[in-house]
Amino acid sequence: MSLAAIPAQAPGEAVLRRQRVRESSARTYARSFPIVPVRANGMTVEGADGRRYLDCLSGAGTLALGHNHPVVLEAIRRTLDSGAPLHLLDLATAEKDDFTTALFESLPPEFAARARVHFCGPAGTDAVEAALKLMQTATGRSGALAFTGAYHGMTAGALALTGNTAVKEPLPSGGDVVRLPYPYGYRCPFGVGGEAGADLSATYVERLLDDPSGGVTTPAAMVLEAVQGEGGVVPAPDGWLRAMRRITAERGIPLIVDEVQTGVGRTGRMWAVEHSGVVPDAMVLSKAIGGSLPLAVVVYREDYDGWRPGAHTGTFRGNTLAMAAGAATLRYVAAHGLAERAAVVGDRLTSRLRDLATELPAIGDVRGRGLMLGVELVDAAAEPDSCGARPADPAFAVRVREACLERGLIVELGGRHDAVLRLLPPLTITDEQAAAVFDRLADAIASVSSVSSAPSSAAAGSAGSAESAGVSGSAGSSASGRDDAVAARGAESVREGR
Repeated sequence: MSLAAIPAQAPGEAVLRRQRVRESSARTYARSFPIVPVRANGMTVEGADGRRYLDCLSGAGTLALGHNHPVVLEAIRRTLDSGAPLHLLDLATAEKDDFTTALFESLPPEFAARARVHFCGPAGTDAVEAALKLMQTATGRSGALAFTGAYHGMTAGALALTGNTAVKEPLPSGGDVVRLPYPYGYRCPFGVGGEAGADLSATYVERLLDDPSGGVTTPAAMVLEAVQGEGGVVPAPDGWLRAMRRITAERGIPLIVDEVQTGVGRTGRMWAVEHSGVVPDAMVLSKAIGGSLPLAVVVYREDYDGWRPGAHTGTFRGNTLAMAAGAATLRYVAAHGLAERAAVVGDRLTSRLRDLATELPAIGDVRGRGLMLGVELVDAAAEPDSCGARPADPAFAVRVREACLERGLIVELGGRHDAVLRLLPPLTITDEQAAAVFDRLADAIASVSSVSSAPSSAAAGSAGSAESAGVSGSAGSSASGRDDAVAARGAESVREGR
């Protein structure tokens, strides 16, 4: 065969091939998005093949300001040029002091006034472990209360708190955790939905803890997310959160709130607990607080600071560049009102997506807070349950994700059945980008719907609307040809990757 007859390899294809050969079977996002990013700016990612994508994954919520924001790059360059040490364990540095100041300025004042901070290993899961150990030390108790749908990380203690059974089954027990029902309105654990479901959840928790034959000994802590991320973007009602605070306070149970993904303006407030006014005993923070670089801390009430030196350590606690980038990010979000901006843009997108759901029955539910949104995809032909929810359709969701990628939109799946499209765009998203995200997503869902069932005029109308707005890409026919193995592969992944 002549050299001219050998087909040229697409740019980046060799990189993808080597990744498949060299990396473990546990890789996740690489399976969903077979692209090789070479440049990124703001919300835009460019692949080795020259295609450009709008990124609604944002490093699983890490990139509050998007990719390579000028204020983050300037903070990193300034630190590098200063000659500051890049790694000093937990020694005091000017950069660490500045980050701590910026962090405490951003926290709810009532919480910050009596708080201590501990710098952990660079991932959120280590901060969860630290928070558990802190409360076990302070109370002298073991065990924890956690919720259905929870995601807190992949190390032993954090995994024990996590609700996903698929990743827990192959492993020994990670600890004594009592699982409580989280108020998930669309798929209510009590079959009633709405406020009634949240009220039942709170009543159940209180009665269980007070039942001398309920089998629950007083735990070291309750751990919860104000908005569940990996669990399917499920916001807890504010009243329910206040009930959890009251219940734990009355019984001397420390309340740990996991703000790893919800923090730094993501939900429309700087911290998700601010919506309800709840003041926890500890907050677990990571992802966006490092300004795109690895950083994790646990902030807690000083009353619980009973640790001895070295009670929780980690070699990479002193990430100077992350502290500089994180301080710059926290201040930029506050100074430019990006949390408020997230609330406005998120409400606008939610409203449009709910209108779209009236046209596309495959959209079972639209929910979220700020720029942490979820679109649950269902089997539109199936009978609804007692709450009006139809069965999740993970295979359909995989095809929609692929159709989104074909249209230049990166959006990942999550939820109990991996059938929730999760939108986590940067807080700097423009109105034009928000409109493009909606158009591409609407077109993807409509096109996959049209090849999954008899085309409806509503679906055709939505697709036509998206096309007239200038959305590029195929009509989604290639998405319809994916086999069930590909769909199953997506449903098996756990993606948060703390």
